Amino acid sequence: MGYPAGLLILERAGPEPTAAAVVFVHGSLDRGESFRRAMRRLPDLTVVAYDRRGYQGSRDAGVVGLGGHIADLVEILAEVRSRGASSVVAIGHSVGGDVVLGAALASPGATDSVGAFEPPMPWLGFRRRQPDRNAAPGAAPLAEDPGDEVERFFCRMVSPSAWERLSDAGKAARRADGPALVADLLSVRGNPPFNVMDLTVPALFGGGGTASAAHHRDTVAWLGSHVPGAAIYEIPAAQHGAHLSHPDGFVGFTRRVVERATG
Repeated sequence: MGYPAGLLILERAGPEPTAAAVVFVHGSLDRGESFRRAMRRLPDLTVVAYDRRGYQGSRDAGVVGLGGHIADLVEILAEVRSRGASSVVAIGHSVGGDVVLGAALASPGATDSVGAFEPPMPWLGFRRRQPDRNAAPGAAPLAEDPGDEVERFFCRMVSPSAWERLSDAGKAARRADGPALVADLLSVRGNPPFNVMDLTVPALFGGGGTASAAHHRDTVAWLGSHVPGAAIYEIPAAQHGAHLSHPDGFVGFTRRVVERATG
């Protein structure tokens, strides 16, 4: 079996082989390393994170769309389960949440519960509003150069000043993730990639408080109300990047997902 070839895997075994296992899946223009703060706070669990195909340490593995990321996660979950974990859950941040939900739908036995923190689902009708308040909500055209799209995305999701503070090497490393970022953005545009209403495993949808973007909060509220058996977990002080800014809150979200897996 084993993990998919070419992916950078970060893992730490729990104190017992039967310890519950959590697989974290990062969002766009991110990497598995961003879950380190949360992973350190979960010493009783087996924890796994990885760079998705096309990003950072998995860049040489090639670029895929949402379907390819879902296939990778199903394979990772199967490997984790084969090692004897009492339960296996998957938790995704942002687009990573779409990957997690897609994997649970594609292979219902792969995971015992799922968590998705502010997963983008523009096909539900909740879309980011353009900076021009008179413009209709929706996705702006992508930049011709994937590296330019990276800079634009980073400035929008973090801040222009944070981009300027990056070293030249840091900017180059981010820009190299451009093809993977573009593939992510295209994967959630157009027709729905799956029907989230078909989920058969317990699902917990996480979100930030009022400082988080309205389209994220509206998506989470809709999912909590419409997905059978789903629940919502709010980190009130957090925005979209809660796993980085509020690791304790994100750990609370993670533990609730694990609890739902064990009933």
